[in-house]
Amino acid sequence: MYPPRTTQFLLALTAVLPTSLASFACNDILAKGQHFNFEKLGGPRVVHWTDSVPNEDVEARWNFTLDICNKLQRDKGVEKQNWCHDGARVCGVRLWHDVFNGKNDTIQAVDIAGTYTTQGGRHMVLDPTFELLRDSKSNSDASREGVRAELHGGRYPFESKTTGIDQRAIIEFVCDPEREGDEGAEKDTNERAEEPKEDEGTDKGDDGDKKEEKRLSRRDGEKGKCEDSDASLRFCGYEEEKAEKEKQVKTLRLEWRTKYACENAPPPDGGKGWGFFTWFIIILFLATAAYLIFGSWLNYNRYGARGWDLLPHGDTIRDIPYIVKDLGRKVVNAVQSPGSRGGYSAV
Repeated sequence: MYPPRTTQFLLALTAVLPTSLASFACNDILAKGQHFNFEKLGGPRVVHWTDSVPNEDVEARWNFTLDICNKLQRDKGVEKQNWCHDGARVCGVRLWHDVFNGKNDTIQAVDIAGTYTTQGGRHMVLDPTFELLRDSKSNSDASREGVRAELHGGRYPFESKTTGIDQRAIIEFVCDPEREGDEGAEKDTNERAEEPKEDEGTDKGDDGDKKEEKRLSRRDGEKGKCEDSDASLRFCGYEEEKAEKEKQVKTLRLEWRTKYACENAPPPDGGKGWGFFTWFIIILFLATAAYLIFGSWLNYNRYGARGWDLLPHGDTIRDIPYIVKDLGRKVVNAVQSPGSRGGYSAV
């Protein structure tokens, strides 16, 4: 057995370790020596996807909500069982919709990525990894500029260690100098899928065909093709894939087009530097420090000075507290002294 102190240390280390893998600074993401600042992309964002069940009149309407900078917060109007667990960074909410009856049914929340602690005390961590798109094994990424983020920690069912399926989110931040990154964004995302209109998906003729084509374009993402959308953040697929050691993992794939994914991207603050006053204080401090250091060195080598005598004008520096005290007393006396009326007040 370990000694008591060693046991305490190991327990403390176990508690701290998940925290170190729990998050990352979105304003300084490092991938192979290249820094990216995604601070402007923070805040909750949402993408939608409608998936139909083969041979059944049922659709799964998904809302995928993510925040790359902070953990997601549950809206007060959303019931706890209809939202992901505390610590989620990427949350999927599935609403089953009966196409034939036009009614919504069960709501299920799926934790896709985040840092969690289960009721049994088991830790699941975000463990983010980043790589440049041009370093990808895929030849199609060789000419693309940007960074790929892979976020972990999710599981569904959440508490099931044996039967649950691990989840992950892969977000490709693609360089697009013309895009800020919030074009077409939906920021406050705790709303559920809206009730369909009576004619949605059931119209005849051209309108019905167009709606069906739009829905199919979203399902194309399952095969690796991103949805046909002008929004900067786009859905690209959600399906089981083989990860390390041939392990099956349910993977949400997203694409985020933004100028901040460019390697020569301007800083989010517009490159504003320090103001004149800040530079003045810094220069004054450095000049004072240089004067004291050089003067002390000179007094030590020339006169063999020690202690306070090392400092240039040491006598004056020692007297500073008394000088300040006398100055304060004079100011107080000036304020409290009678005015020009010579001590007499008006009747």
